[in-house]
Order: sequence, then C-alpha cells, then structure tokens
Amino acid sequence: MIRARVLVCDDKENFTKLFRRLLPEDRFDVTTAPDGDRALALIAASSFDVIVSDIRMPGADGRAVLREARARDPDAEVVLMTAYATVPDAVSAMREGAFDYLAKPFEPDEALLVVERALERRRLRQQARDLRLALEGIHRIDHLVAKSPAMTPVLTMVRRAAASDATVLVTGESGTGKEVVARAIHASGARSAGRFVAVNCGAIPEALIESELFGHARGAFTGATADHRGLFEEADHGTLFLDELADLPLAMQVKLNRALQEHVIRPVGGQGERAIDVRVIAATNVDLKARIALGQFREDLYYRLHVLPIHLPPLRERREDIPVLVAFLLERHGTRRTPAPEGFTAEALSALVRYDWPGNVRELENAIERALAVSDAPRLELEALPDEVAASVRPRLTQGAETTLTYREAVDLANDRASREYLMNLMRELKGNVTEAARRAGMERESLHRLLKRYGVRSEDFKGRAP
Repeated sequence: MIRARVLVCDDKENFTKLFRRLLPEDRFDVTTAPDGDRALALIAASSFDVIVSDIRMPGADGRAVLREARARDPDAEVVLMTAYATVPDAVSAMREGAFDYLAKPFEPDEALLVVERALERRRLRQQARDLRLALEGIHRIDHLVAKSPAMTPVLTMVRRAAASDATVLVTGESGTGKEVVARAIHASGARSAGRFVAVNCGAIPEALIESELFGHARGAFTGATADHRGLFEEADHGTLFLDELADLPLAMQVKLNRALQEHVIRPVGGQGERAIDVRVIAATNVDLKARIALGQFREDLYYRLHVLPIHLPPLRERREDIPVLVAFLLERHGTRRTPAPEGFTAEALSALVRYDWPGNVRELENAIERALAVSDAPRLELEALPDEVAASVRPRLTQGAETTLTYREAVDLANDRASREYLMNLMRELKGNVTEAARRAGMERESLHRLLKRYGVRSEDFKGRAP
C-alpha cells in the first residue's frame, strides 16, 4: 500500500509531534519542518500530498507555504493551523486555495479527519485530471480510426487545421463523424486547454438562437431575469462547434458573419460589444452552394467559413475502414458484456463490410451495440445483426426470383452454390468419410470440416448411404 506523504510545518514542536502520533504509519509518511523557510526548501525538493502548516511562523508564513505548494503541484492540498485571533487570515487563505483550517487548540480526531478529507480531495482531483487527459487523448488526431485511401487527404487536412487557427467547414453525410473530426482538431491544437462547446443549430428555436449564441442582458425580453452568457463567451479561448449550420435563419447568418469578421458579439439587449477569442468549426450535411443558389444561405458567410474545408466520405466509399472501426467499437462497447466477445464470425464481418450503411458510422455503432445486446456467443454471428445488414450476404429474393446482383456478387453466389453441390456429391459417394473426402478435394481435414459447417452439412447424414 502506497503511503500518503504529509508535511507538517510549525515552530512549536508539540504540534509536529502530535501529527506524527495521530497519523498512522501504515498509511502516512510524515515529514516535519520547524519553520516556513525549511518547509519551502522541502517543498522545492520533494512532493507532498497534504501540507499542514501554521499560518504565523518565523521566516516564511503559512500563506507563502500555500502559494509555493500550489505553484509546484496544483493538486497539493494545504491545511492551515491558526490561533483564534488569526482565523480571518485562514479564511482569507482559503480563497487562495487552502483546503481548510484548524483553529488551535483542536481535537486530535478533528485534525485526522481534516487530513483524510484533504487527501481524498487530492485523489478526486487527480482522477478527474486523468479522466480529462484520457478523454482528450481519445479525441486526438492519432486516435482517428481510418486506413483507407479515401481518408488519407482528410487526415492531412485535419492535421493542417489543428496546426492553424483558421475557421473550418466540415461537410459530409449524417453520421460520418463530423463532430469527431472537430473534437480531434480542438484536442490536437493550440486551444486544447480551452473549452470545446458544441451546439446543434437546428435544435434551437429560431426565437432563442441569437440569445443562445451571443447571450442577453437582464430585461432584454420577458423572462430575462438575469444576464446570460452565450455560447460564444462560453467557448472563449477555445472552440465553438456549430453543427447543422445550414439550419441557421438568414438574419442570424448576417450576425454570425459579422462576429467571425470582427471578433466581437453584442448580447441581445446589451449596450455594448464584447471582444471574443473563439475558433469556429462549422459542419453541415447539405450542399451549401445549392442553398446559396436558392437564396437560403448567404454567400459571404459561406466563404467566411470555407477557409479550411474538410469533406468526410461516406462509409460505403471507405469500406477498408470498416473492419478497423468494428474492432474499435467492439473494444469500446464490448466491456459492457461479460464475457467480452472475441469478435464477429467471418460471415458476419463480411455482411458488415458489404452493407452500404446509409447512416454511416453512427449506424454501424448502433448495429454493433444491438449485436452485443442480443447475443452472448463468443463470436457474434450473422443472426445478431439487423436484418438489413444480414441481407447483404444472403441471396436476395423477390417473389421467388432473384433480384439483380452485381457481377462480383453473382460470381460469388454461383461459386458458393457450386462448392456446396460438389461437397454434397463427394460426401454421398464416400458415405460421409471426411478424411477421404478431404484427400479427394485436395484440402486439409480441418478445412473441410469448416466448409461442411458453413453449409450446414453433417458427415453422419451420409454414413451408410449408397453412392
């Protein structure tokens, strides 16, 4: 068990001895300092989980210890000890980041509880930081799942966008991953320390969208009982992602264009403008040039946004990525099932690759979640997939007649039927003797067993039959 490191700093030895006694050795590693200067030297040389310091000491005082400790390790928790007369100083120090204070004289149990609470908060801070870093890592460019030639120029543009602060316009069908790309640009760029604020422009009522984007002043309209910060201000020094951009009303397009041009916003009902420092990434699944021709989208806003365009191809045009995406999504969602699946059968994976995915990656993810929910098999089978996906590898029948297949599909289907017929005849002739059938067919016995299983043929069904 790793012991928590605690520094106790007080010019009165009885208090440093007290903490050595009350903090159990199996859980705490206690270091003591007789004054603030010695505490500063120890903090510079090592790291501590919790620092307990008197607020008034010879040399550096407790507030100097607090500032140095937090400067070197923002997760360090500082508890200040104070006499009754200096309680206001301790309360003031809490505004500077101190965790709590102990008013002398205090009960030993009280001191132990405060140290344990401080240690717990440090652990929570570290867990939150680690989770944030992990989430940022998930969204980084090098975590984008893509290996197909169709995605090579996309990844190139994403990297260029991350290295720039220019406005980005991401286009592509619904479900292709436009927000994923936007988050990757943000997480890999200079603004990664700022917020990533996403808004679906089509989900906000037209009467409220200006207030949501730019904020409003108190009394600007009925119900505006207080000042309200808009999403542009929420994303200040970060990234604002405007999804479904084409749904913005024309009047709002004018105001958005000005905000992008002048880097200022005016809250609804406000008296002045406010400067903003926001990187905008916009996305749409419609043809904006067609909307411009119809008078439904402003041409000046289009060119304001079209600085770094990124077009995401649909999944049917990047089928090489499907097996990689399947593995990624199984790893993400498979842990919800016990035991976790080993993967998909060859037939199921073939269906996943051949299906056209009109809903793109979003639909693929839904299909995989469905398969995990309906099947507990070690390898997920074709039957676990939605019917429309499974149909991509089954003979397509309409009123008893086959529909038109592509040339490749027709060849595959013909070869499949011929192979099954050949094996059926061979097994009949050899009365189910798998070893001899494998020798005659020129394949390994295990390979023949796999083929028989694939075609639903059992060797025992042929034993004793006449050729």
